[in-house]
Amino acid sequence: MKVADLIGLLDATLQTPALSTDREVSCGYTCDLLSWVMAHGEEGMAWVTVQTHMNVIAVAVLADMACVILPENIDMDIDSIGKAADEGLCVLKSPLTAFEICGRMTSAGIPASPQ
Repeated sequence: MKVADLIGLLDATLQTPALSTDREVSCGYTCDLLSWVMAHGEEGMAWVTVQTHMNVIAVAVLADMACVILPENIDMDIDSIGKAADEGLCVLKSPLTAFEICGRMTSAGIPASPQ
């Protein structure tokens, strides 16, 4: 599944509209403890978090993730959105809860870790 497909699946909006959504999503993950995500992040991952600061972008870029997903229509600060765009990292915002997002991703066949 590509990030573009994920946007539809999650009723999400792309917060970094200048970026391509053709990136393949290899797996999904939900966590808000950045050090934990640094240890477990994977290439191509779609990461669901309520964190919205610049360090989220740094961690996602470090692991070469496909996207960051913000649940419950949480807004990310404009500087972090700008940094994500500069780094080529898609940021999505969904009205769904983190639980609902993970359920939809799992039902759509996105694994918890790469195949």
